[in-house]
Amino acid sequence: MPNSIPETAEAATAASDIPAQATAALNGARAASGARLDEILAKAESLFPITLSEAASLLMMEDEGDLGKLFLAAGRVKEMIYGPRVVLFAPLYLSNYCSNDCLYCGFRRSNAAAKRRALSAEEAVGQAKALSATGFKRLLLVAGESAGRSGVEYLTEVARAIYAGTDMRILHVNCAPLSVDGFRKLKAAGFGVYQCFQETYHEETYRMVHPSGKKKDFQFRLSAMDRALEAGFGDVGIGALLGLYDYRFEALAVIAHSRRLEARFGAAAHTISVPRLRPAEGAELIAPPYPVSDIEFKKVVAVYRLSVPWAGVVISTREPAALRDEVLNIGASQISAGSSTEPGGYGEDEKSASQFEVDDHRGLDEMVRAIALRGLMPSLCTACYRSGRQGEEFRELAGTGGIKDFCTPNAALSLKEYALDAASEETRVLCEDAIAKALAGVEEPLKRDLIAKLERTAKGERDLHY
Repeated sequence: MPNSIPETAEAATAASDIPAQATAALNGARAASGARLDEILAKAESLFPITLSEAASLLMMEDEGDLGKLFLAAGRVKEMIYGPRVVLFAPLYLSNYCSNDCLYCGFRRSNAAAKRRALSAEEAVGQAKALSATGFKRLLLVAGESAGRSGVEYLTEVARAIYAGTDMRILHVNCAPLSVDGFRKLKAAGFGVYQCFQETYHEETYRMVHPSGKKKDFQFRLSAMDRALEAGFGDVGIGALLGLYDYRFEALAVIAHSRRLEARFGAAAHTISVPRLRPAEGAELIAPPYPVSDIEFKKVVAVYRLSVPWAGVVISTREPAALRDEVLNIGASQISAGSSTEPGGYGEDEKSASQFEVDDHRGLDEMVRAIALRGLMPSLCTACYRSGRQGEEFRELAGTGGIKDFCTPNAALSLKEYALDAASEETRVLCEDAIAKALAGVEEPLKRDLIAKLERTAKGERDLHY
């Protein structure tokens, strides 16, 4: 089909080939400009993913005018795939016990000053209820790597308790790589996306910053997504922690990783996260060995969008507010809000060790307002998981831009719920304006049906979706 990846060496047969592909693409790469840049961007705007060598040429660019063209193209591609909607979510940290000693992390085993905590299932339900009360309906559960305090049985117990004890609609999970059987158990507990970052795809750097613990096994982590997909996870989320090594290499490796998954399993990365190294109390590595500037960060966001156009490009609260707002118009499509990176961090006085320092402290209400003021559509939608649009089916819809026909009405319905149940008065007005704007772009007969569903939502019905 016209938007599938090209049949080249980029579709690697082994996970271990990924770093070599990134190196090969970067070697000899020259900044795209002039007619060559226009050709690459035109290809991307036809929703045909650019090659690794083309992505490398974009990452090499420094000219301000050429970068402006790149950012505009990435924004247009995001609009073609998803429309104006921006998905909002929150992380829920369950445990900061960890057997690894990652030099950059506050959870590291040798951080003797860290106050450790693992939430009970009951405590996790309490945290989920607190987040639900603010308007969230999707959560990302996060846990350090400790078999006794964050293993499969613990994670499945917590997930089932949250589903049974709250109105949370979908849970995703970020945890240590597992065996195929372990992933099957997580999937059976109702998790949607399995997320795990390679941190760095540069093996020498990886060994240096992960000196001990199970995480030191570079290949086992690199092949985690294969096992998750084999176990039945249709959707997986990947990323590199920018700042540990050359950001251009890392971005190319992430893209190569996604393409390998699509070549083997038919489902590319569902999400690609773009975290930069942040200080963490008790970490040994505070300053990034390879600092990534804001303009370089924006380049990575844009190149991810053009290389894997159907992926959700995720921006966390590691980044400052102004930059987070800006990248929403150059390719980012998912963003967290009001985040805490410590267990029990929502609505409790008791504090425990956090994974890293948060930069953007805006809560959900303020973030919804900021998105709406940029002319975009805040979305708390969970409809794809409620309706079974996952894995290859989602990829095919998103690859042609067909998914936005679901995104726009579902975003409107979820925003209507939020406006009625949790928004401040100022934000409620902006929500209603955003819904009216979305309705204006919906054609009949869907428009008539959407209006009816919005009216039913106003009368008290919930979780209406397409």
